[in-house]
Amino acid sequence: MTLLDDDVESVLRALASERRLLILKWLKQPRKHFRAQVDGDLVDDGVCGVLIAEKLGVSQPTVSEHLKVLSQAGLLRSKRVKQWTFYKRDEARISELKRAIVAKI
Repeated sequence: MTLLDDDVESVLRALASERRLLILKWLKQPRKHFRAQVDGDLVDDGVCGVLIAEKLGVSQPTVSEHLKVLSQAGLLRSKRVKQWTFYKRDEARISELKRAIVAKI
């Protein structure tokens, strides 16, 4: 898959937020940064948006917007488990985006 300039620009905009960078950092090692969840495995399923909001110290709507931006940029994947949405990094896409950014600059 070839990345378009728009994809690279979308990623750079998504990474321009300190909070979104923190979310990506925490999701790299979810067991280190988040408490256990009742539903879903932190690594296999991802981290519940509620736990991310809790750790970030923001409201659910605020974290939802950050997670939406990261997802639309292709940095996160989401998965529904019961009434919860879980998020994890899309490592393959992140690697692809890294290469595209380096090639662009």
